[in-house]
Amino acid sequence: MAISKERKDQIIKEFATHEGDTGSTQVQVAVLTADINELNDHLRTHKHDYHSQRGLMKKIGHRRNLLAYLRRTDLNAYRDLIQKLGLRR
Repeated sequence: MAISKERKDQIIKEFATHEGDTGSTQVQVAVLTADINELNDHLRTHKHDYHSQRGLMKKIGHRRNLLAYLRRTDLNAYRDLIQKLGLRR
């Protein structure tokens, strides 16, 4: 269910703002989006997995808060990120 280490490293490289960047808002949102997409695929086949469903809701809420923070602090970075990730906002 969780994304692989290689996939996570690839996402970090793609969205990092500088060398060694693993904690910026953009990277966190991108990793959470990948996790959310994996959990959505899992829940399509395992409809009654309520524990994973709760984890999905927590990840969605965390991503939502990070996106709100990014929108408040750097609107251009927010717009670029949601366009790159294909999020609807």
